[in-house]
Amino acid sequence: MTQQQMPWWRGAVIYQIYPRSFYDANQDGIGDLPGITQQLPYIAALGVDAIWLSPFFTSPMKDFGYDVSDYCDVDPLFGSLDDFKQLVRAAHDLGLKVMIDQVLSHTSDEHAWFEESRVSRDNPKSDWYVWADPKPDGTPPNNWLSIFGGCAWQWESRRQQYYLHNFLVSQPDLNFHNPEVVEHLLEVVKFWLDLGVDGFRLDTVNFYTHDRQLRDNPPLSAGDSKSLGVPGTNPYSMQKHRYDISQPENIGFLKRLRTLLDQYDDITTVGEIGDDNPLALMAEYTSGNDKLHMAYTFDLLNVHRSPAYLASVITNIEAAIGDGWPCWALSNHDVVRCISRWGDQEADPFAYGKVLLALLTTLRGSVCLYQGEELGLPEADIPFDKIQDPYGIPFWPEYKGRDGCRTPIPWEAKQDHAGFSVNEPWLPVDARHNALAVDQQETDVNSMLAHYRGYLRWRKQHLALVNGDLTNLTSNEQGLSFVRREGDQAVLVAFNLTDSPMTMTLPAGDWHALEGHGFTFDIRDDSVILPPYQAAFATKLNG
Repeated sequence: MTQQQMPWWRGAVIYQIYPRSFYDANQDGIGDLPGITQQLPYIAALGVDAIWLSPFFTSPMKDFGYDVSDYCDVDPLFGSLDDFKQLVRAAHDLGLKVMIDQVLSHTSDEHAWFEESRVSRDNPKSDWYVWADPKPDGTPPNNWLSIFGGCAWQWESRRQQYYLHNFLVSQPDLNFHNPEVVEHLLEVVKFWLDLGVDGFRLDTVNFYTHDRQLRDNPPLSAGDSKSLGVPGTNPYSMQKHRYDISQPENIGFLKRLRTLLDQYDDITTVGEIGDDNPLALMAEYTSGNDKLHMAYTFDLLNVHRSPAYLASVITNIEAAIGDGWPCWALSNHDVVRCISRWGDQEADPFAYGKVLLALLTTLRGSVCLYQGEELGLPEADIPFDKIQDPYGIPFWPEYKGRDGCRTPIPWEAKQDHAGFSVNEPWLPVDARHNALAVDQQETDVNSMLAHYRGYLRWRKQHLALVNGDLTNLTSNEQGLSFVRREGDQAVLVAFNLTDSPMTMTLPAGDWHALEGHGFTFDIRDDSVILPPYQAAFATKLNG
């Protein structure tokens, strides 16, 4: 398969934008769609293939846009529908695809659907959300917990029933067992397809359906796997999530969704999976070419980082996924930035960050980069009185929430608020970020930004790294290596993830070093020798 024959998303690099924090065009302290449009040339210059926009829909912003009150409009904080249309046109003119978040599992409690549903048990939308009677003693119908802390059920006095909320109390879950709900959500997706979007990131894609019998979740036993995206201080991690999420009926909805998407050209989806056994679910949701195009899990978004762990994740997904397709990320808007989460323990976090980029973009699958990764931004330190995240406040100080990865992008080192806005931003700019501002890195050929730009352009020239199979995986205490194969091209990649030199034995064959990627290494006889925090790339003809 040539690069022209491949679907654009297969092996693509997708740049995630958190609109509140990207660039503030109207100078009110909050990033917006015109600000993104203004900075699209910067994104295109990275060499990425697409952008993914976190939610910008109408919302009371109790969970910063993941609580939608109107699926088919833009919140005035971010601009207008016309601004969105202009953004799509400008992105397409620059050769960038546009993906948007879709938060289908739940709405805001200020959505008109819920405002009607909560009034009575016999109104037209009475069954659009998950309602349940109390137990005889008045307690909730079962033991399900909210990810954001506490019981997953909230009492509604008008109906004398509880409603389900897997997240905030203000985020009631939609009832996917109701065909009307499914039809309306598919209409929402169609609305954005007709506006020209190229794909969707599907928030909490395995949370859509729940167990009709509302059975209790069993406790997590010793040795059981738990949801990787949940901190251990959260009681949510004490249950096996057997009945509240990841139900078999979810497959039926994903197939309905795919049928709609296939009516349009070159559309893709990437689903977020948070589950006790995410790799198996990723394989199930992406196999057969009739559900999701791609999915990602939290396996590389947690604290585990040893070469043995990384090798086990790669091995397990390769064994499970079959004809499915993974999407990989090391950072996003929900987790501590990787250069801090993993790199704080390293002698040179920035060199470590560069080799992590090489690892991430040579795994079999597509890639999501989170805004600021290309600048090497560390996790911001947010004082408690500035915390905005509703997830962080109740678990402070053991868990500080997600604000540290959501602070504004620094554009100009010497400007107020690092050039993000002339007014005080919704979250403060970390003082350490000024020195890493875009204007500083664009003039430094050795910067993280310069490395990203050069490396991503180089990667596109090697189809084996974009679409090839993955074989010959090996690891040791310092790093790992594998071979990507496409047609008659084979590319060996090896990574030293430590501050000491590393030697690895090459697979059989006459391997020759590839150039132009920005890393340093030597090939001697049957070995590759890597200095600290370096990657190696080599090829041999005829695989």
